[in-house]
Amino acid sequence: MASESDSPDVLVLRRAIHGMAIDEYAAELRDRLPDREVVVARTPEEERELIAGAPVATGVEADEALLERAGDLRLFACSYAGYGHLPMDAFAERDVAVSTASGVHGPNMAEHVLGMILAFVRRFPEAWRRQQRREWRHFQATELAGSTVTVVGLGAIGSATVERLAGFDVHTIGVRHSPEKGGPTDEVLGQDALDDALARTDYLVLACPLTDETRGMIGESAFKTLPPEAVLVNVARGPVVDTDALVDALRGSDIRGAALDVTDPEPLPEDHPLWMLSNVFITPHNSGHTPEYYARLADVVAENVRRIDEGDEGLRNQVLP
Repeated sequence: MASESDSPDVLVLRRAIHGMAIDEYAAELRDRLPDREVVVARTPEEERELIAGAPVATGVEADEALLERAGDLRLFACSYAGYGHLPMDAFAERDVAVSTASGVHGPNMAEHVLGMILAFVRRFPEAWRRQQRREWRHFQATELAGSTVTVVGLGAIGSATVERLAGFDVHTIGVRHSPEKGGPTDEVLGQDALDDALARTDYLVLACPLTDETRGMIGESAFKTLPPEAVLVNVARGPVVDTDALVDALRGSDIRGAALDVTDPEPLPEDHPLWMLSNVFITPHNSGHTPEYYARLADVVAENVRRIDEGDEGLRNQVLP
């Protein structure tokens, strides 16, 4: 076994996630890999030195300059579910496998979505405004039962959301790139049938990745197709929605409201009109936070370390090769 100054078995890069100390992640990995040396690189210099002989590295990012130092790297375990920010060509050239944190966010982001939906159903933002004014005055709310919830994207987050909606007596429509894969919703449609789903939607949940196909997917036409009582919930990526069209739709009462954990641009400027609208509920891209994040991520990484040792060809959450 290598020493810390030589070649760790698993190198943890220094950047933390969601404000949680990177040492917590290393501790979770050590619990699952007691016979391996797990080392945290605390400076850029330590990252460059320690990656030279490490077979596994894990972290938010690794640029090409760092990869040039990686002589024995077999797996880079990304701490994010997305990997569009990674130099995938550079990993491929060096024959380094890449895995992601896909699925780690499922439970907490699904709870976040459900909270956003229920906030609009029971009109909690209006209750909060009246509380701030110390105003005891009745207001009317609605029920979720009998509604149609459309979920765009049936990966871990979308599927977990549908599972948590099961007890609310709603009709669910799933929209995904490959509808032949099916899903947990009452209906599964392809993206070419999105308009059909939108026309029947009370709550539209976006939980899809940002791709060329999904960028700007929800724009002026979509807002005109949605019923005026519809609510948009976005936990995907900001650019999936045309922001200007969203502002127009909210101002013009083309939809009832929007719950946004992601925006475009992001961070949202202080003077952006979305902040001023009473029918918008904004959270600062924190639906992905959970105290269980590192534990779930360590489960994925530790399993992949064992698979590599056993010579398995497939890794969990593998996106390259």
